[in-house]
Amino acid sequence: MRKLGRFGLILLAGLSILAAIVLLGLNLYVQSQGTQGRIEQELRQRLGTTLNIGRISVTPWTGLKLSGITIPQSPDGSPPNFLEARSFGLRIRLLSLFSQRLVIREVSLDGPKVVWPQNAAGKWRLPGTADKERDRTPSEKVVVPEASPPRRPEPPLPPTPPAQRTAVEPATENRAFVPEVRRVKLRGGDFRFLDRSGNLLAAFENVRFRSNVRNAVALRGAASVEKISLRDRFFLEQLTSPLRYEPGELEFSQILAHAGGGDVMGRFSMQPQTEDSPFTAEVKFRNVQADRIVVEAGGPGGVLEGKLEGSLQATGKTADAKALAGSGEIHLRDGQVRQYSLLVALGQILQIEELTQLHLDQAEAKYHITPGVVTVDELVLRSPNIRLSATGTITFAGKLHLDSSLAIDEKVRDQLFKPIRANFQPTDEAGYFAVDFQVSGSVDRPKTNLLDKVIGRDVKDFVNSLWRGKGERPKKKRSAEETSDESAPPSLTPVPSP
Repeated sequence: MRKLGRFGLILLAGLSILAAIVLLGLNLYVQSQGTQGRIEQELRQRLGTTLNIGRISVTPWTGLKLSGITIPQSPDGSPPNFLEARSFGLRIRLLSLFSQRLVIREVSLDGPKVVWPQNAAGKWRLPGTADKERDRTPSEKVVVPEASPPRRPEPPLPPTPPAQRTAVEPATENRAFVPEVRRVKLRGGDFRFLDRSGNLLAAFENVRFRSNVRNAVALRGAASVEKISLRDRFFLEQLTSPLRYEPGELEFSQILAHAGGGDVMGRFSMQPQTEDSPFTAEVKFRNVQADRIVVEAGGPGGVLEGKLEGSLQATGKTADAKALAGSGEIHLRDGQVRQYSLLVALGQILQIEELTQLHLDQAEAKYHITPGVVTVDELVLRSPNIRLSATGTITFAGKLHLDSSLAIDEKVRDQLFKPIRANFQPTDEAGYFAVDFQVSGSVDRPKTNLLDKVIGRDVKDFVNSLWRGKGERPKKKRSAEETSDESAPPSLTPVPSP
């Protein structure tokens, strides 16, 4: 029994030593200049771009491992690189290393960082693949030879013996060394997509992806992204979706994500090889916190509260932000408008407390998008006694042109000063009286003539005359300029009229 155990130990030790020798031999083989150069060259041809490998090694648990991977942005190697990755792990059939076909069971890409700018045509192409036709030299063009006089046929040569034929024509028998990839796995990826001017369009953080390779250029799998930033104005978190990629189309077919504490569902497809990279998108959202969305987009906090839900169907071009077109609608549930300066000022002047803190029973907007313009088909904000409505346009540059209306019910109207009350005219909705006004300027600096319309020029002139009368002092004669400067009352319009 002892002899059997000792024999087993010796056999195990021998196998371990043999495995170590085989592993060492494999590492020496793959790290040899010829093998590494061959793998690097074939992967370059596979990707159609320049690929640099720092080191290649073989381990029992990771298989073939390529470390220090870089793909330069341009042939001259100017920074930043298109891709930098800590390592590629390739699980391979070891015997295929010694054959003409390298079978890669799984490619595991760890920590890739990609900076992908559009080219001048608005396309996203791998470096080195976009302009092959443009860069083709005249010598590569097909040249049709001129006609020449017929030559006298020469007598056929005697057949070459097999031994000589092998020695003379060895190159014709060589076959390409072809890698075959079965699965792809990506972990911890960061992707940044830039427009043709170098500005950030979208950023994807902590990307994970797993896919089966259907053929040499197509992928199907599942992707997850921890955080997405679109133009640093809108943010998605914890996105998951099935993914399909073919040379002509990239598709996220069933998107689930979170934005502003709410849920986002939809689909997105893009044609990355087509000029300007056109796309289509369908989005639905619910329970999105309005205040959080406003703050993340750079607006003031605490003004708009409630939960947003709605939908958007759109088409566009990623290379041209103004090419967006589509339609959608937005609803605000349990909404409040708080401390909005214009409404606060109007509420104080008219002594309408409801205007300073609007608790909205209804808040919705319907709109459609044409290139460069968002057309507001209907915007309604309704509280128990007040209704604000508007239609008009908002350009992508932020310019406003809205025809609006402020309507109050009879209860509120009866509380107003009589000259102001007369400015509110009956509407088609029974029991409501309205005054029309305009909103212009820009999204970040709006202008309106609402106060002029509500208060009226006559009332303002009357208030100004009372203020001037109160400010007169007969004891001391003043110049006209001093009287004009000191007697003018504070402006009643917080935002200048157009």
